Amino acid sequence: MPSDSTNGTKSFHLHLVSDATGETINSVARACVSQFDSVEPIEHFWNLVRTDRQLEMVIEGIRDNPGLVMFTLVNDKLRRRLQDTCRDLQVPCIPVLDPLINALAAYLGVESQSQPGRQHALDAEYFGRIDAMDFALNHDDGQSAWDLHEADVILVGVSRTSKTPTCIYLANRGIRAANIPYVPGLPLPPELDQITRPLIVGLTNDPERLVAIRRNRLRLLNQGEDTSYTDPERVRAELVEARRLYSRKGWPVIDVTRRSIEETAAEIMHILARKRPGMVHGLGDPVPTPPRLPPEPPAKG
Repeated sequence: MPSDSTNGTKSFHLHLVSDATGETINSVARACVSQFDSVEPIEHFWNLVRTDRQLEMVIEGIRDNPGLVMFTLVNDKLRRRLQDTCRDLQVPCIPVLDPLINALAAYLGVESQSQPGRQHALDAEYFGRIDAMDFALNHDDGQSAWDLHEADVILVGVSRTSKTPTCIYLANRGIRAANIPYVPGLPLPPELDQITRPLIVGLTNDPERLVAIRRNRLRLLNQGEDTSYTDPERVRAELVEARRLYSRKGWPVIDVTRRSIEETAAEIMHILARKRPGMVHGLGDPVPTPPRLPPEPPAKG
């Protein structure tokens, strides 16, 4: 049962059990828990659970720390054993994907394949994401401007407007993203005026928020905070100058002040979908068929 801590926060054990990487169940669990105030889950993460021996380790963990169990197991034998154990221990056991899979099966009239990790297949989409990640890393902070025309998205913004993490997030969706810093007094790469294919987006932030972020950055680097980099008036002028540039260029602008990286990326993908409706699921141009790979090693017990 959940227990109350001294600060009034209710804590509970949460077991996340997956036969694949666990990314899906982890995201679902965090999204659900975030809807409750003063709640702090003690997470027990069990991924790549595909054998009886691996499941036995999970069951031992649940016995030692009883709590809510959420799982994405497709093997019927493992599912039944986990559910029976949870029933005996009187802890909730939730198959988080079952409602969606069952609804899809009923609508499509097709049975699901029940293969663990199927969404992580090494197909063209997967290699497209790898290619996009490589592109983002090679085009971070204004690098490799000579082939910016190959980008899907180019982000321009002053320092500490989350350009790099947003590009990495977009790359994980298969979108080739580059970012270029806007520095007052320094010209942007001339290639920006010559390209037509990429979507160019200007990022901005609230001046006070940006000053706080920059000061925290300097603090982490053990550097002095009293510089023009964090001067409120300088920062405000820097943002105004950047906004004027975005307006002259006709670039869409996104204020990241109250947006998470995911929300900023979602807005960029929405704009990109309108600009390039041919893009499917956020992926850019198809990549060549990858070379044949060696077989994966067996999962560790």
